[in-house]
Amino acid sequence: MSEPVRIDKWLWFARFLKSRSLATALVGSGRLRVNGQPMAKAHYAVKAGDVLTFPLGPHIRVIKVLAPGTRRGPAPEARQLYDDLEPPPERIVRHEKTDMTGQPPRRDPGSGRPTKRERRALDHLLDRDRPGEE
Repeated sequence: MSEPVRIDKWLWFARFLKSRSLATALVGSGRLRVNGQPMAKAHYAVKAGDVLTFPLGPHIRVIKVLAPGTRRGPAPEARQLYDDLEPPPERIVRHEKTDMTGQPPRRDPGSGRPTKRERRALDHLLDRDRPGEE
């Protein structure tokens, strides 16, 4: 059985973060939980069976530690260090008129500039104040 590893090293070994300093920053931010308890110390020793919960991008990751790890190896080796307890992601339904980047839909090419009436309707929809109005 191998020895416990610091939590920042383990996150780096398991390839959740690209650098150990990013892992240390995540732990130091207090957004990481170990077995449901907030953890702000990067020197915490991770053991097999610990459950880690932390934000990564737009998702909340829930991970069960299977092994402490000894090095940052290739991705298949890193996947053997943990079990993902997160439910499978829901299928994203893409609508024709929406853009997944959060940008408003664009006008069709060749439709010209919006009319004054269309601009006012868009401003009302987006709840924007026009310059010069109080």
